[in-house]
This record gives sequence, C-alpha cells and structure tokens, in this order.
Amino acid sequence: MALPSRVRGGRLPPRAADAVVTLAVTLVVAVWTLVSARYATEPASRTALGWALLAVGCGALYFRRRLPVTVAVVTLLACVAYYPLSAQDGPLMIAFALALYTTAAEGRFAASVALAAATLLAVGLGEIRQQPGHRQMDDTSLVMLAGWLISLVAVGRAQRTRLAYLHEVEQRALAAEREQEARARQSATEERLRIARELHDVLGHTISLINVQSGAALHRLGKKPEPEIALAAATEALEAVKATSKDALRELRATLGVLRQADEAAPTSPPSGLALLGELVERARSAGLDVRTSVVGTPVHLPPPVDLAAYRIVQESLTNVTRHARAHVATVTLDWRADELRLRVEDDGEGCPEESPLGSGIRGMTERALAFGGELTARGTAEGFRVDARLPFAARTAPQTASKGDPR
Repeated sequence: MALPSRVRGGRLPPRAADAVVTLAVTLVVAVWTLVSARYATEPASRTALGWALLAVGCGALYFRRRLPVTVAVVTLLACVAYYPLSAQDGPLMIAFALALYTTAAEGRFAASVALAAATLLAVGLGEIRQQPGHRQMDDTSLVMLAGWLISLVAVGRAQRTRLAYLHEVEQRALAAEREQEARARQSATEERLRIARELHDVLGHTISLINVQSGAALHRLGKKPEPEIALAAATEALEAVKATSKDALRELRATLGVLRQADEAAPTSPPSGLALLGELVERARSAGLDVRTSVVGTPVHLPPPVDLAAYRIVQESLTNVTRHARAHVATVTLDWRADELRLRVEDDGEGCPEESPLGSGIRGMTERALAFGGELTARGTAEGFRVDARLPFAARTAPQTASKGDPR
C-alpha cells in the first residue's frame, strides 16, 4: 500500500527529499573514503573501480522509494564487490543500511528480512572460510551485525505502521469533515424548506383571502350601485383586507423570527396554533365561505410544534377551498383522542380538477403530518373534497381552555 506523499514526504516533495538524502549520504561516504585513503595505498585502477562502486551504491538511493527492493539489492551487491576489492574501506554499508530500512518502511517486509538474513549469512560464511588469525570480524561483531540488521528492519516496519496509522487517522478526519459538511448542508436545506413551507402557508392563505375579498368588492362595485351602497361595500372590503393583512404581518414576523440576530428583539405576539382557529375561521367567512366547526372529545394542550402543524393544515385546507373549490360550505372537525388529534376539512365544492395547482400545498401538509409520525390524505369525494390528518402527540395534559375567537 503506497501512502500519500503528503504523509510520507513531510515538508519537501518526495523526489526532492530523496535527492537531499542521496547527496547527504554520498557526501558522508566520499569524505570518509578520502580520509581513509590517507592511510592506505592501492593501484589507481582499483581506486577508480572502488569510487565507481561507491557512486553506484550511493546514487541508487535516489530511487529507493520507487524501487526499494531493487535499490537494496544493488547497494548490497556494491558492498559485496567493494569491500574485498578496495583497501580504502569506505563506509558504503551506510547506503545498504538506508536501503534496507526503506525496503521495510515501504511495506516490503518479507524482502527486507530476506536481504538482512542473506547479508548476515554471507558475512558469516566469509568469516568462517578465513584462516585463523585473518578474520575481519570476531563472533561479538557478528552478533552486533545481526542486531544492527534486525534493528533496521524493525525500525522500518515500525515507521511503516506509524505512517499507515497517520494515514488512517487523516482519512477518518476527512470522512468526519465531509460527513459534518453533509449534515450541515442537509440541516440548511431542511431549514430552508421549513421556512419556505411556513411562508407558503402564511402568505398563500392571507393573499388568497385578500384577493377574494377585493375581487368580491370590485364585482359589487362593477354593478354601479348607489354611492352609499358602493361606499359601504368598499369600506367593508378595505376593513377585511386591513384585518387580513395585519394577521399576515403578525404571522410573517413570527415565521421570520428564526432569522433574527441574537441582539434583535424577538416578536412578542403569540405563535399560530389552534387557539387562533376562531380568527382563521372568521377570515375565511369574510371571504364568503361558510365555515363550520365541530369538536369531538376533550381538547388538550398540544406541544407547540404539533399545535402549529395542526393550525397550518387547517389554514392550507381552507386556503385551497377558497381559491380552487368554488365551495359554499366547509366543515372543520377536530377529533381529540387519547394520544392523537384527528383533523378533517371537507367542502361541497368541485373537488380537485387536474389543472388545479394544489400539489405544493398538499405536499407541505403531508410533510407536516409525517414529521410527527402521523399521516395525511387528500382526495375528492362525491360531495366535494376532503383532507384527513392524524397527528400523534404526548400523553394528555390538562383540558385546553377556550380562547378569544374559539369557534366552540
């Protein structure tokens, strides 16, 4: 397994680091050999051959990361040829030691062990074949050589393990960062969808009512009634538009409150909920729709998110009835049960024609119900159109008192 250069190479690029190491080893070996040459003499041809072997052994280190086993073999062969031949006895073993370490560090553990064993075996056999008194290394030196070779392989293997661990840690950190970014994007998307759904419900409902109210007033004024009748119709329409727009601004401020900065004042008006159902019904009635309400069971205090979802479902349903159904009567039924609220909004209109743009509104209502583990169905009936919703909630609390404008 090749590790990334960022983990392996440190601050320098890999090839630049290899070049620096190669030059450093070559410089050490050359200086040491020149110093040794002052105390040994040999023919010029052997000296030239010795320097050629030094150049080959040291120069091969530049390729030690790309061809670790090959470089280790080349440096070992250079040492095998150099030491019996040259009387200068330069430290070419440094090149082989570095190549052996790199072989283990690059993950070629079996090859590094084989090269270390072959080196120790070759040196041992060579010393055994020497005549008594002519050995270059005694038994203690052989043991030290064995320990030295084992240490090089072990340290290289440890470095390989360390780099692999760092690489794994880095990959996990990158994966965690990507996951965090994905979660942040998902949260931002969900929040945008929630705000879009709130704006759709608030503005869609109120603007539809304003459109219906103003259209009705223009229709009556188009008949050119008496001035007193025309003034009364215009005044009634403007008052209805004013009240509806006031409610729209209140709900819009509450919806956009999530976008306020920490040092801005939060809206003080109460949030939307079933406590404001009476006002919602009255606004729909002001648009000419006869809205009737029915309550089954004992109302309870709902958690605010569930309360808002129930209100928005009724609001969107009445908006669709007002805009598309051409209905005269709509019935809102609240069926309070032990652990859930059943909502039903049905009308006597024309149902849902194929060209009616109800898709986003019904989808938004369905998402609200599903968010709390409930469900919502919207379908045409023989009498008109019906929306059924089921909203689970927590254990029952104290009965909910009727608020101002409550249709009960």
